[in-house]
Amino acid sequence: MSTTGDTLDKFVVFLAKRDGIDKLVKTFQYVSKLAHWGAEFSSPEFAKRAKNWETASGLSRKAFRSGRFLTGFNTLRRSPPGDEFGALALLANAGEMVYFFFDHFTWLSRAGVLDPWVARRSSYVSAFGESIGYVFFIVMDLIMIRRGIRRERRLLMREEGGTKEGDEEARRIRMDRVMRLMATAANAADLVIGIAEIEPNRFCNHAVTLGISGLVSAWAGWYRLWPS
Repeated sequence: MSTTGDTLDKFVVFLAKRDGIDKLVKTFQYVSKLAHWGAEFSSPEFAKRAKNWETASGLSRKAFRSGRFLTGFNTLRRSPPGDEFGALALLANAGEMVYFFFDHFTWLSRAGVLDPWVARRSSYVSAFGESIGYVFFIVMDLIMIRRGIRRERRLLMREEGGTKEGDEEARRIRMDRVMRLMATAANAADLVIGIAEIEPNRFCNHAVTLGISGLVSAWAGWYRLWPS
């Protein structure tokens, strides 16, 4: 009973976060995309309903992201002048800002508030900014992962017999590495989705590729956001 209660408590906390809701609805969106692909020829009626669910989920996620571009702007505004990642952080957050800002116009266009042609242009600009941001976020995470591995090796060499403080530091380094690997997996998967919008091709635009990429991103986000 307590295990069920603890899991439910964590799920409630997870859903209280805007990113938590986004990952849940993103799971709906890409599960329904795969369902539509799988049933397109065998069960057209079911496939149509799955497509409607996918479309509704995609629009819902865009609504949840209203004003999200301000997060990147605030991060840049609050970054100290001597930030070691300087240019990388600037490019990553600027790309993310472009993505979320133009995503508003895509949402309004697909919801019927703006003309349909707006969605075609804004989604391209949004995906372009998104992809740039993902590339530099991946680079920063890989740099930090490499630094963490080196720091852990030095720690293990220095703490030959092992100490409580050394073990705790090593545990923190490993946990940080896992979280950064999850972030890298999510960003790489989302980069595939962004490329499908910028430069359509048979591989990236295939329903299975998009579906799996979306679920990898969503579930990596679940892992990172789930209360410990």
